Amino acid sequence: MAPGRMLAVLVVLFVCCGIPSDGQKKKETLLSEKVGQMMEWANRRAVIRMNGEKFRRFVKAPPRNYSVIVMFTALQPQRQCTVCKQVDEEYQILANSWRYSSSFINKLFFALVDFDEGSDVFHQLNMNSAPTFMHFPAKGKPKRADTYELQVRGFAAEQIARWIADRTEINIRVIRPPNYAGPLMLGFLLAIIGGLVYLRRNNLDFLYNKNGWAFVALCFVLAMTSGQMWNHIRGPPYAHKNPHTGQVSYIHGNSQAQFVAETHIVILLNAAITLGMVLLHEAATSKMEIGKRRILCVAGLGLVGFFFSLMLSIFRAKYHGYPYRFLIS
Repeated sequence: MAPGRMLAVLVVLFVCCGIPSDGQKKKETLLSEKVGQMMEWANRRAVIRMNGEKFRRFVKAPPRNYSVIVMFTALQPQRQCTVCKQVDEEYQILANSWRYSSSFINKLFFALVDFDEGSDVFHQLNMNSAPTFMHFPAKGKPKRADTYELQVRGFAAEQIARWIADRTEINIRVIRPPNYAGPLMLGFLLAIIGGLVYLRRNNLDFLYNKNGWAFVALCFVLAMTSGQMWNHIRGPPYAHKNPHTGQVSYIHGNSQAQFVAETHIVILLNAAITLGMVLLHEAATSKMEIGKRRILCVAGLGLVGFFFSLMLSIFRAKYHGYPYRFLIS
């Protein structure tokens, strides 16, 4: 056989049989080393702490056949990021749920980059707030949907797990450590109520007090209309502190999200408006002298007008372009 024909046959065999080249072998070796190192770190700790060098090598640089969920945060005390600590607790619960689940595989890892350990990463990704979650897929670059909307979805482990399932098709069943504080407090409260009812078992007229039941119903209505149930489901942060300027925001600027502090503010405003309406009702229906009734009327009008104006201003701040205002712009 001629040398040229022999060379052509070897080339065909090389292509058809899939004999790896030196470059492919190096790529597979490097990938195997990276996966092995990530697995070793994950076995020690569910959330892998990374600095700039580790992040660029194991998260950004190819080859990579695994996805990485990275939380960019600022946990050092001097940063005074209380939200970061709360989010970190939920993140640790989620990562441990994945690490100790029966479906754990080397296709998904959880990592953390602290600002004081990897500030260069923050600058590289043009990040100006913390905490932030990003998904780095096994192939390609992160897209817009690979950045978690923390302010909208909240930081509960269950919410982050749903987002991860959307991005990676890996379902994580969140397993929380047992917390007996809630049942104990509920049992203690029921015991106190039962004790009071037992002590007054011969005189239970207070159970028929309309004002008492009206107050309980009012508290329930204020709690529900302020968004407490939304907070319970979404688990939003109490407030947001800009790590660069240090400015704290208690009102979320988006109509699709809110902070816990925002619900507390709304409760107080609604309570003040309700009190003003009660004073106006008393001024109109009570039999006290005219001077006191005028004082009640003025106080009621002041409470309703001022605090309703504040409520409208908050509504305008969240719903941009809302045209109505009253007293306060």
